[in-house]
Amino acid sequence: MKLETFFEKFDLFAGSTDAVERMRELVLHLAMRGNLVSQDEQDGSARELLEAIIEGGTKSAERRYRTTRADRQEDIEAPYPLPRNWTWTTLGTVAAWGSGSTPPRGNLELYGGQHTWLKSGELNDNQSLKGSSEQVTDAALDTGSFRRNQPGDVLFAMYGATVGKVAILAEPAVTNQAVCGCTPCTGVLNYFLFYYLVAERQNFREASEGGAQPNFSKDKILTYPFPLPPLAEQKRIVAKVDELMALCDRLEQQQQQREEQASKLARASLARFAEAPTPANLDFLFHKSYDITPADLRKSILTLAVQGKLTPNLETKRVVLGEVVELISGQHLLAHEHNEARKGIPYLTGPSDFGPKHPVPTRWTETPKVVAKPGDILLTVKGSGVGKTNKLVIEPTAISRQLMAVRATKADPDFIHLVLMHAADHFQESMTGIAIPGIGRKNVLELKVALPPLAEQKRIVAKVDELMALVDALETQLTTARTNVSALLNAVVHELTTGGANHAVEV
Repeated sequence: MKLETFFEKFDLFAGSTDAVERMRELVLHLAMRGNLVSQDEQDGSARELLEAIIEGGTKSAERRYRTTRADRQEDIEAPYPLPRNWTWTTLGTVAAWGSGSTPPRGNLELYGGQHTWLKSGELNDNQSLKGSSEQVTDAALDTGSFRRNQPGDVLFAMYGATVGKVAILAEPAVTNQAVCGCTPCTGVLNYFLFYYLVAERQNFREASEGGAQPNFSKDKILTYPFPLPPLAEQKRIVAKVDELMALCDRLEQQQQQREEQASKLARASLARFAEAPTPANLDFLFHKSYDITPADLRKSILTLAVQGKLTPNLETKRVVLGEVVELISGQHLLAHEHNEARKGIPYLTGPSDFGPKHPVPTRWTETPKVVAKPGDILLTVKGSGVGKTNKLVIEPTAISRQLMAVRATKADPDFIHLVLMHAADHFQESMTGIAIPGIGRKNVLELKVALPPLAEQKRIVAKVDELMALVDALETQLTTARTNVSALLNAVVHELTTGGANHAVEV
């Protein structure tokens, strides 16, 4: 497949959430291997260009490093093959690099001046970076260690989560110590250097050192391999990359517009089904023209269920949950009171022990304090999982204080489970406390419930099970479709990235 066909067939890959990002990566991959535009013998040889760069560097004290270490071409390990009129060199050879510093925070005379002072978080692959959140004074520049970067210079973030972020300056600026700036040598296009740094970002991050604050040091920058094409080809590459990146931007915008339109259709369809939730109107929910997420479908089904709209609506009475259930609060067991050797009965400590439908215990106890019975609905009442539920079906089980067991006494247990699942968002909004936020017994017992007769409760549960099975099937289809799209995208990218190094991809 040609690259142009890849772009023309974007709709085939639009179902992959990272399709546009993969396309951007592909463009840069091809560009930096000489496969994006054709080579021209009239451009001359990059080796001659490199010799001129090195000769110019020996006359500059600022670039003296290159003559002693970075110019030793025999020490460079070529990461991949290049066209024959390109050559490998190093980042330290093709640009003069220097970092900045942070003036002492306690000295207010060093801040608030007229000089732009950039930090790594302000580099966001901007090709015309101007302005900063903080400025420094002349006194700061006179007393600190700063590289005075100029318009057109390229900046590179060296520390932390921003490693590999880059920018091209649109004004004079200095930086802190987490940013290294450079002035490309004559014959090296700053935009070509910019795109190369973006293309290598993942490699920079993988090669970063340090635990809490990983970094890609200046020394590593200086010795990092750089593929040098003739200047004329650099210009053609940059022009083509600009063109294709603009196309990626348009595709991304179109993708967002389609997603927004699909979201509107989905909301409208949910509303129409809610007005008349009959089997004949199921197409409003399960429609191939737009993507209603399984999570939204499940939430809507639960809402309709507890509102009595899924079955012929008989008379209901408004009650509070406490009138139809018994609520059992769990208690914590100490470390020596439970085991992992399956001795005693299961002990559940929280939603981490919940399976898709039923608990999956990992601890047991021979000294239970509070025991839930089969048929009880387990409700998480403390911590980040407040509102999550699971049904106990197999055997009596001890529960911790993070859980309560809701035992139906005057209602169908599965209907009560639907009520609790629907109330999950309400429980989340009702949490109090700071260290371990949660809800209390009152929040559960005073939950208002529209309770239909027992026979209708069972019909509602059966209808919800039927619809949830459809949602499960839909989710499986969506997962399969996304997997297939991702596999197709990977196959095409592989095809385009494993061609001959000297073969330009037609666009």
